[in-house]
Amino acid sequence: MKLYYVPQTCSLSPHIVLRELGLPFELVRVDNQRKVTEHGEDFLKINPKGYVAALQLEDGRVLTEGTAIVQFLADLKPEAGLAPLNGSWERSRLQEVLNFISGEVHGGMGPLFNSAIPDEVKTIFREKLYKRFALLSRTLEQHDYLLGEHFGVADAYLFTVLRWTALLGLDLEPWPALQRFMARIDQRPAVIAALAVELA
Repeated sequence: MKLYYVPQTCSLSPHIVLRELGLPFELVRVDNQRKVTEHGEDFLKINPKGYVAALQLEDGRVLTEGTAIVQFLADLKPEAGLAPLNGSWERSRLQEVLNFISGEVHGGMGPLFNSAIPDEVKTIFREKLYKRFALLSRTLEQHDYLLGEHFGVADAYLFTVLRWTALLGLDLEPWPALQRFMARIDQRPAVIAALAVELA
């Protein structure tokens, strides 16, 4: 398998999951501006959407969208327990959490990176985002991970997008449970290994 990635983006989430599962894979870096891979391939031919993450299988099929990729990967090695079994109530809950992170946190941060958006508009987005942080914090005050006491794919995704708070100058101090969560995930060997490669 090949994982197409850009450092400091949402492709970190499936990268972490691949390492957590111990699956063989090749990392292929993408130039986000030029849409060219490190090998000179036209990335738009691999993923016409033009953004990472993209997972290419041995047979050439390509899967995009991080929330789909991490579930696909978890299902390759269900005994690792990174996602509940397909068709279960718990799996539907996982999908609910992944969609919340995608739409409300990941999507909510996007406008804050856009220099064309006026500061007063960004304030509106920040206030909405802080409400989402408060909700996540309440969940993480009750248990260590989003779906209970065990690390899973939703935790890899939340960790990935919350790392952007440092890039945006957003302080997580009002939400100690989020700070503890970030510190906890940051110490996982798979996370350390993924970040070492991406930030080298």
